[in-house]
Amino acid sequence: MIFSSVFFLFVFLPIFLIAYHILPFVKVKNLVLLVFSLIFYAWGEPVYVILMLLNIAINFVSGLELESYIEMKQHAKARYACIFTVALNLLILGFYKYYGFVIENLNAVLPVDIPYRELALPIGISFYTFQTLSYVIDVYRGKTRAQHDPIAFGAYISMFPQLIAGPIVRYSDIEAQLRSRRVTLVKFGNGAMWFLRGLGKKVLIANNIGSIYEAVMLVDAPQRSVLTAWVGCFAYTMQIYFDFSGYSDMAIGLGKMLGFDFMKNFDYPYTSKSITEFWRRWHISLSSWFKEYVYIPLGGNRGGTAKTIRNLMIVWALTGLWHGAAWNFIFWGIYYGLIICLEKYVFQKYLDRLPGILRHIYTMVLVMIGWVLFFSPSLGSAMTYIGNLFGIGAKGLVDQTGFYFLRTSLVLGILSVLASTPVLYHRFSRLLHSRKRYKHVVYAMVYVGILLISVAYLVNDTYNPFLYFRF
Repeated sequence: MIFSSVFFLFVFLPIFLIAYHILPFVKVKNLVLLVFSLIFYAWGEPVYVILMLLNIAINFVSGLELESYIEMKQHAKARYACIFTVALNLLILGFYKYYGFVIENLNAVLPVDIPYRELALPIGISFYTFQTLSYVIDVYRGKTRAQHDPIAFGAYISMFPQLIAGPIVRYSDIEAQLRSRRVTLVKFGNGAMWFLRGLGKKVLIANNIGSIYEAVMLVDAPQRSVLTAWVGCFAYTMQIYFDFSGYSDMAIGLGKMLGFDFMKNFDYPYTSKSITEFWRRWHISLSSWFKEYVYIPLGGNRGGTAKTIRNLMIVWALTGLWHGAAWNFIFWGIYYGLIICLEKYVFQKYLDRLPGILRHIYTMVLVMIGWVLFFSPSLGSAMTYIGNLFGIGAKGLVDQTGFYFLRTSLVLGILSVLASTPVLYHRFSRLLHSRKRYKHVVYAMVYVGILLISVAYLVNDTYNPFLYFRF
């Protein structure tokens, strides 16, 4: 089940919201949230809901065990229990996500042919595994108390608003909200606006500009001109932003409608003027997770330049691997790690002297090249596509196909660029803060329009999953 579907919008969500808000007491609401979240997850993958329940049970018991050891000052046992639970979580993630990748590479380098069966990746496993890891580690550190209510803990892990593609919600951030939360009419309305804004991003922009990217990818590499290659790369650049940030906005909105406050996951990343700034604005919950649980424990920027570079490269290699079991994802992570290290120790003083527009162009060119590594099915095809961007193996600089794609995508491209900056939203949000009542009506009607137009698209649309579902 996906948020951008007629069934979710007009059947699942209304039934859930009615049941959730009619029933009293937070404990009962947590039970409703848990039950509906498991139904939501089992809708597409009924078998893997058992894996999720197992994950909930293991980490719930582990949290209680860790707390008990800490209270009894048995720190060695607590450390071993934490290591065991973290390893078990990573083993489960690794088996489902990286098993085939490991066997495939062993077959490539060894004189053997190990047979293996390709496993379907449980949706959202990377996200909810990182949530359970944060819980276990924070309990061990004494940053948070263990959750003693299995229903509340199950609701935290399986919470359907952000289960499939984040944002990654750390237990310590919503521990108090699991015990007590309040939904006001204003907060519910604010959540509805976040949700509709995300729906519009996904259905009206991401899906439409994504069709341009898909059309470009149908053109064989030797037949792509430089212009065609850049149009396709630009289309994907906009598609993944509006697709992923749209999901995050919908998740944040649903959370507010239930009384939760999730962290913002995007902060207009395409307005950045360096790659370092870009990663402060893109997928914020993932970046902060790796900083908190990998980079700082490795030593962070303590210990000199060499160790800082080592720590950064480890984090970025793992970031790439987290996104997918393929070499192009690993190189995508290493690519960003190298650029960030170069910016930190070599480029920054020169970048600071450049005009803002040149720094922005520099950033976006590198980001778009990075997305080629991300969307390509293999490292070889990524290198071929990057070559096309710079005229290597391309069918000339421009051609009729490239002009056709440019002409048909021009209006949508301009709209997506404007919508990826705060300019339109900030101007629009002034209507809500106006003292004139009719402007409030206009503000509300725009969101009603987004809903109606999005539904019109969805009625005639096929299945349109979010891109980050596969990670």
